[in-house]
Amino acid sequence: MNIVCLDMESVLTPEIWIAFSEESGIPELRRTTRDEPDYDKLMRWRIGILKEHHLGLYEVQQVINKIDPLPGAKEFLDALRAKVQVVILSDTFEEFAAPLVRKLGMPTILCNSLEVSPSGEILAHKMRIEHSKLSAVRAFQSIHYDTIAVGDSYNDLEMLNAGKAGFLFNSTPKMIASNPHLKAFSDYTELLKAIFAVL
Repeated sequence: MNIVCLDMESVLTPEIWIAFSEESGIPELRRTTRDEPDYDKLMRWRIGILKEHHLGLYEVQQVINKIDPLPGAKEFLDALRAKVQVVILSDTFEEFAAPLVRKLGMPTILCNSLEVSPSGEILAHKMRIEHSKLSAVRAFQSIHYDTIAVGDSYNDLEMLNAGKAGFLFNSTPKMIASNPHLKAFSDYTELLKAIFAVL
């Protein structure tokens, strides 16, 4: 049996922090896991910038509510889910992901959570488990699922390399060049064909 594990941001939706950077006018917040491989370090840095600017969960959620899935993402997901089990493995947070997951037709998502004060200040991020994407893939494999993974960034590489097949989608030239063993796509139709070919 197979299960397809998808990253969310850049694979199905725009990058939340880039959208928030543009809306808030804080260019530093454009930094993503494509730039910083250490996700804990990146999140501590982001939370620090939010505090400096007196911005909290409400302001971030207001921007997220305006974000739509990438063009063709829901159709891709619907076509994939008609053939195989799919789970989204993301380093984002429940508090951020909910409106995007609704727009995608409520696929299963495993992600993290935030510690938020009563006033809405984001105090800290809580990772479900270390190496959360790889840990989920290993757990699926332990119950005899073959995993096929799709991602775009440094924090996806463990799950891409751990399973039956891994694909880059909407990735950067640097990521593609440094991982030549991973087929790279920017078109959902071609990605769908590649996934179906290994089912």
